[in-house]
Amino acid sequence: MLAQRVLAGALALGTGVFAYASLIERNAFGVRHESIDVLEPGARPVRVLHLSDLHLAPWQMRKIEWIRSLVELQPDLIIATGDMLGHTGAVPALRSVLSAFDGVPGVYVNGSNDYFGPTIPNPFAYVWKTSSDREHGEPLDTVALEALYAGLGWVNLNNASNQLTINGSRLVFAGTDDAHLGLDRLDVVAGAVESVLESDTEAFGAFLGVTHAPYRRVLNFLTTLGVDAIFAGHTHGGQVCIPGIGALTTNSDLPVALARGLSVWNHHSRSSFLNVSAGVGTSIYAPVRFACPPEAVLVTLRPRDFGYS
Repeated sequence: MLAQRVLAGALALGTGVFAYASLIERNAFGVRHESIDVLEPGARPVRVLHLSDLHLAPWQMRKIEWIRSLVELQPDLIIATGDMLGHTGAVPALRSVLSAFDGVPGVYVNGSNDYFGPTIPNPFAYVWKTSSDREHGEPLDTVALEALYAGLGWVNLNNASNQLTINGSRLVFAGTDDAHLGLDRLDVVAGAVESVLESDTEAFGAFLGVTHAPYRRVLNFLTTLGVDAIFAGHTHGGQVCIPGIGALTTNSDLPVALARGLSVWNHHSRSSFLNVSAGVGTSIYAPVRFACPPEAVLVTLRPRDFGYS
């Protein structure tokens, strides 16, 4: 009899946790605010809206309206770090979302779910086996996605480099295509950065790295390249975390302690700020979050202090 009561209690607890994770926390959207001092002394601040891992499906009206409302943050720049699509019919919904930011400059890279649709995961294998080892879903309309970005005037940073002038500061960018699918070409990125810097020898305000999946090889490369800050997504912050312990996985080789938030990445006596977004969405086949609410991130780039010798 006692065993039956224990089992019934465990089932009730599990049902309650699942209901909370799928119905409440998954939709508890919020904005994390960060500031990093990377601009030249005296420069005007630059408000960067970091969007990642929307995993958008056409019926997700609450998510769509919330993302559209972020225009009220008055960003000067949007950095999109991939996995914006979550369904074969998501491009029109994403167009509705991003139309709210028409006129705001942006840069982007793609994630694996901008190329392939979601698949049904094994929740146990997810903890110890990265999803790149499993089969991909059906191909998505990446061409239409990138045409949408182009219509907004956003800059493609997939294995590329470019520059924008925002609030009077010249920002140089280095980006990689999705490392989770092995699409990153670090040699190509290095050459692209060299071309950008050779084409304009004027001083620049900040050097920013942009990638979807924060694999160590990519972070080490960008830090060695000299970027001031790296923007990444992919991890979902662990998605299902243990209170007091944190993430169990990053779905990459990034340490779990860095699954979300602002930190400093060190490599060979160099360092870069690293901002990993927990993302806004989840796969439609794993619609839960626990101890890891969805987020967009507003990162304010501020001027460094004047130095004195």
